[in-house]
Amino acid sequence: MSKSVLYLGDTGLREAASYLAGVMTHYQIGFDYVSSSEKFDSGWLSRDYRAIVLSDYPAGNFTGDQLQILAQKVQNGLGLLMIGGWESFSGLGGGYTHTPLKEVLPVVMQDGDDRVNSSSPCLIEKNMDHPILEGLPFEEEVTGVGGYNIFRAKEDSRTLLSLRPFQVRRTGGQYHFTEKETAPLLVLGDYGRGRVAAFASDVAPHWVGGLVDW
Repeated sequence: MSKSVLYLGDTGLREAASYLAGVMTHYQIGFDYVSSSEKFDSGWLSRDYRAIVLSDYPAGNFTGDQLQILAQKVQNGLGLLMIGGWESFSGLGGGYTHTPLKEVLPVVMQDGDDRVNSSSPCLIEKNMDHPILEGLPFEEEVTGVGGYNIFRAKEDSRTLLSLRPFQVRRTGGQYHFTEKETAPLLVLGDYGRGRVAAFASDVAPHWVGGLVDW
């Protein structure tokens, strides 16, 4: 199996990373893996990957020069996906807001902590059709997540999925749902010849919520 993806983050391969690693293995997508605690090796940028996935992999693991080269590689055609988490986007320890990936990603990141934990329903809503969503039953069976990073989609991007959070109260034996402000979940864009994407939630517990079973 050729290694077409470089997957960085989600703690360790026998921990949170096992969820996405299992999906890629099932679909026979070859990948190399780097744990969240491992510093980025510039040698990986010379390999012939089709895409890089960053998920809970802090910006501090890169040097400034490495991030600049990564941005150039994306501009030349490398795919890039950032998945949400405590060390993604701005996060608690993500720190990507003022790096070269600020221009690359299809979203505008916040300056401060952008994490949102949702104890009440946070449902996923499809905004438009796209090949990567084909066959997924968004209209028939609604699912949700338990948290996400908050960001704003850039004007030239496409928001395929949104999050619709609710605040729930129970009074007199009845449940009352108050809809809160929607947020982007899956945003696609282009940077030069490279395709880029941002997924606001996580692909592992606890943020992945019911999505992992759905």
